[in-house]
Amino acid sequence: MSTHLVVGAGLFGSVFARCMADAGKTVLLVDRRPHIGGNCYSEKIQGIEVHKYGPHIFHTNNPEVWAFVNRFAQFNHYRHRGVVRASDRLFSFPINLMTLYQLWGITSPGEARQCLDQLREPCEQAQNLEQWIVSQIGRELYEIFIRGYTTKQWGRDPAQLPASIIRRIPIRLTWNDNYFDDAYQGIPTHGYTAMFENMLNHPNIRVETNVDFFEHRHELVSQAGQVVYSGKIDEYFNYRFGELEYRSLRFETECLHGDYQGTSVVNYSSAKVPYTRIIEHKHFALQQSDATVITREYPQDYTTGGEAFYPIRDKRNNEVYEQYHRLASQSGVVFGGRLGSYQYYDMHQVIAQALSVASQQLSENTTRRRTVA
Repeated sequence: MSTHLVVGAGLFGSVFARCMADAGKTVLLVDRRPHIGGNCYSEKIQGIEVHKYGPHIFHTNNPEVWAFVNRFAQFNHYRHRGVVRASDRLFSFPINLMTLYQLWGITSPGEARQCLDQLREPCEQAQNLEQWIVSQIGRELYEIFIRGYTTKQWGRDPAQLPASIIRRIPIRLTWNDNYFDDAYQGIPTHGYTAMFENMLNHPNIRVETNVDFFEHRHELVSQAGQVVYSGKIDEYFNYRFGELEYRSLRFETECLHGDYQGTSVVNYSSAKVPYTRIIEHKHFALQQSDATVITREYPQDYTTGGEAFYPIRDKRNNEVYEQYHRLASQSGVVFGGRLGSYQYYDMHQVIAQALSVASQQLSENTTRRRTVA
């Protein structure tokens, strides 16, 4: 029986591995980090489940995805409500009727609509993030909530970024302050790492951590009938067309007493504050505790060998990626996940992609066997 070699034990690799194992295939899953779970990895500090690589809030409208993750974890009823600190004031976010009330005393959808109509700067074909969001909410709200945060997060002026980055954030003229509208939401009650452990607990899956694929490439590939890769696509091809650009993150975690900020995440929109947000982890678990753990999140430039978090999908990078994508389609290797697809995916989107790719692989294998027979 040929083995699938899956590189990367994050969401894409782990979901794909489990699908193959459930279908009777054998899988060798390797990861260069000392743990499974990729950026979803969580660990206990002072009895609190800490999201080591930034907050991960599960949400989806896809019943297949929801059913899949519920095989391996029970989810709590956490619903994310954003808070933004702008200078010395706190606001509800994403922008909703409460935000406009806090700013200007607006109390009705009609009044809010009239206000935004006066603030908007019409733009028929927005060419970048700044143009698009200013055409939706006006320049004053853009300066308060978007400009500074976005510049910190992406390391460039919003006028140099694609509008797709900001379109995913809702703008509401009601009192609904939920960040996500998805039907299914929550956080695993025992943490994300436990969910991955359950997912990979299968006799057909062998997991090896602390394994650098590129150091052992020949040996690993020689054992595999199919290679599935969820790392950086440009690195896989030895940067043949140049390096793709990413943004990275640095985290400072601190253990304290009591309750630090009263909510899971507070975003800091001012460009003068070096971090983008402070995470207080116990609120994800809806946990009452005398202790607390907070993490300050600092965006930074990605350097080769570091952790690539966010693909920068601007025009130049898209053109470079298309060259890698064409090469990948001829390679016989399966690429997926945020880095393998060079796409800013949420968790549910990665899972849906892995389920789809696994189904396609199994279908193709069945077709080949029938053709041979």
